[in-house]
Amino acid sequence: MAASDTLGVQELSIREAYDCMFHFLNSYWERGGRSDDQIAILLGGMALLADRASADPAMMSDWLDSVRAVTGKGPAPL
Repeated sequence: MAASDTLGVQELSIREAYDCMFHFLNSYWERGGRSDDQIAILLGGMALLADRASADPAMMSDWLDSVRAVTGKGPAPL
């Protein structure tokens, strides 16, 4: 991985990566004038509750499946 790929940031935890993805999508939606209902629905399910659980538990499960698919590692399926 080239230095520009990391931006000087150490590896992220799975939770930090999830939070980064949420922030990225939310920023994209905000810049687009909040005009895409599908992104709004996705963000609603991805939002984390006070206990840091996903508003839609299937979202976190899908995220962990994606982590496993891309990295070949990660926690066991929920």
